Amino acid sequence: MTFKDKISSAQFVVTSEVGPPKGISLEEVCDGISPLKGRVDAINVTDLQSSVMRMSSLAASIRIKEKGFEPILQMTCRDRNRLALQSDLLSAASFGIENILALTGDHPALGDHPEAKPVFDIDAVMLVEILRTLEKGTDMNGNKLHGTAPRFCVGAAVNPQADPLEPEIIKMEKKIEAGAEFFQTQAVFDIEVFEEFLSRTRHLKTRIIAGIMLLKSERMARYMNEHIPGVIVPETLIAEMEKAGDKKEKCLEVAVRLFGRLQGMCDGIHIMPIGWYGMVPRLLDAVGR
Repeated sequence: MTFKDKISSAQFVVTSEVGPPKGISLEEVCDGISPLKGRVDAINVTDLQSSVMRMSSLAASIRIKEKGFEPILQMTCRDRNRLALQSDLLSAASFGIENILALTGDHPALGDHPEAKPVFDIDAVMLVEILRTLEKGTDMNGNKLHGTAPRFCVGAAVNPQADPLEPEIIKMEKKIEAGAEFFQTQAVFDIEVFEEFLSRTRHLKTRIIAGIMLLKSERMARYMNEHIPGVIVPETLIAEMEKAGDKKEKCLEVAVRLFGRLQGMCDGIHIMPIGWYGMVPRLLDAVGR
């Protein structure tokens, strides 16, 4: 079954992700995810994550697909206008890449080229609309596409820890109306906050995949609290990391705990290894996946 089939049939899914390299070689990435073959339902490929210049998500997705994985192509509105976005979506579909996570994208000021001019010609809601329009055989201006129309499985992002939460829910509703089939959340560290988010989104007919980020250290936790929008690590968890002698084992313990609590609450889990690819099989072993 494809990832889209599993989403459509309400199967619980587990995904992970990779960040393309700042270079031309994907050997290290492919070696890192090789043990996940057959163990995860798809691999997200990030699109210039944190606005750091890297290999394109499309090129990396093509290579990962060649290795036998089903990619989820992340596509942000930060760097492309509507022409380039539609072109890249058609290019992806021509390579059989149909899973798209539509994102607005971090501002370039956060990355390694802060002087770069952001595009943001459209937002994530419009990007979802474009995906559904292309499926009908036309571009967003109604011009007919040649040949077979593409088919997509369309996801979007949501921040369960947004404060206030109401604007985030309104954006979810707009994305669902535009055609989003599933939502992938920012990293969840506070279960109670996530429960509140779920209670306020029960009226929405969609699939929610909760994000679990591998927390490497208390320093990383504090950095995310200060610099990463939408990620909040509770002080109690930071204190746990500070007291831990073996950071990797504590990281695994926290991830297993979060996975165990979240899997009964949502429609899937998305594991963000942040380069610690070798930890993902250990996590899947520990939770019986």
